[in-house]
Amino acid sequence: MGSLGTSELLIILVVILVLFGGAKLPKLARSLGEAQKEFKDGVTKGMDDEEVQDA
Repeated sequence: MGSLGTSELLIILVVILVLFGGAKLPKLARSLGEAQKEFKDGVTKGMDDEEVQDA
């Protein structure tokens, strides 16, 4: 339990296609990628700041 199988991922993909449409999907994927990158950068910066305070 907890991992998604192929059929579950396929159902999720179909639901996303129905909700957002094929034309908006690339824009949505780009936005999600940028958000993920910003989150990782923020976490890394937070860890760097924490190391500077500990020193």
